[in-house]
Amino acid sequence: MLKVGILGGGQLGRMLLQAAANYPVETFVLENDEQCPAAHLCHHFTKGDIRNFDDVYEFGKGLDALTIEIESVNEDALEKLENEGVKVYPRTEALRTIKNKILQKQFYAKHQVPTAPFEITANLEELRAKTDFIPAVHKIGAGGYDGKGVQLLKTADDISKGFDAPSVLEKMVAIDKEIAQIIAINEKGEIALYPLVDMVFNPDLNLLDYQISPASLPEKTLWKIEAISLRVVKELKSPGLFAVELFVSKQGDVFVNETAPRVHNSGHHTIEANFSSQFDMLWRIILGYPLGNTGPIYPSALVNIVGEEGHSGPPQYEGLAEVLQMDCAFVHLYGKKQTKPGRKMGHVTILSKDTQDLIHRAHKVKQTLKVISKQ
Repeated sequence: MLKVGILGGGQLGRMLLQAAANYPVETFVLENDEQCPAAHLCHHFTKGDIRNFDDVYEFGKGLDALTIEIESVNEDALEKLENEGVKVYPRTEALRTIKNKILQKQFYAKHQVPTAPFEITANLEELRAKTDFIPAVHKIGAGGYDGKGVQLLKTADDISKGFDAPSVLEKMVAIDKEIAQIIAINEKGEIALYPLVDMVFNPDLNLLDYQISPASLPEKTLWKIEAISLRVVKELKSPGLFAVELFVSKQGDVFVNETAPRVHNSGHHTIEANFSSQFDMLWRIILGYPLGNTGPIYPSALVNIVGEEGHSGPPQYEGLAEVLQMDCAFVHLYGKKQTKPGRKMGHVTILSKDTQDLIHRAHKVKQTLKVISKQ
């Protein structure tokens, strides 16, 4: 039985472990928080810092393989482990390219992957010299996630909101749709693509509001997205599961926004809506089994359940019973001990043959299920 470690114990680790229960695998988790969502589902839990070289190296050296549930891990330790024979998904080189937004954008430019025009800024002083590039989006090179580390600079007055650290300044694109393409690739180079996902974002939190899959797009645009996403993943030269996020302009042009080298929020619906979920698929890749069937069982919508404004502390789920009464609605709560405004606390997947019904019920879930703190 293979010994496989997960770096990080959040909701992605939790859902990976739920899928791992179906396979002959011994699971290990490294995370600082002993109360994290994944802690009680693994065979072995190690308390430690995924960003610390020694913690990651000591954790990984007795294992057959490692994977990640967040990019902010110590890649130097992963590289050493990889050189010593531990399989790492994705490979360290791919992770290193993706986890720094500057390197990621340069990777797209090098491989002729269409992406929004960009400039690199080392600090605020350099940013102030780029007023002619605004309106733009400023993205910190290292450490940003879930909307953090991203600032919209609509006018020169917004420059003070920028980052005084190495960052990417990306030209704002007039977007019609935001699309995610999840791709699985195994050691043999065999590839499986999931149906495209149409993501609708909350403009205040810069977090996913709800999503619909399969996305409704002209066939020509769909082919374009698939071809561009495949180029990204093939050039990364690593087995694993990748989520390529793309913008589609009103003219039908396609730009890569960014890539995640792991299971991703845009693929949570696959647990119920597809024959092989993204979590099942990653285990198939790690354990050397055939790739799963990515076909949809039903069209789906996914709603993120996030902490309400003004509420911090132990969570209470208002409206949970009402949502559980809905037909073909599947509730996933992540078991987090504390809620805070905007924190992802769970998600709901809805299945229906009718797209308008999916959108209607996604809004109903958002209005009904609220995460507040216990008084």
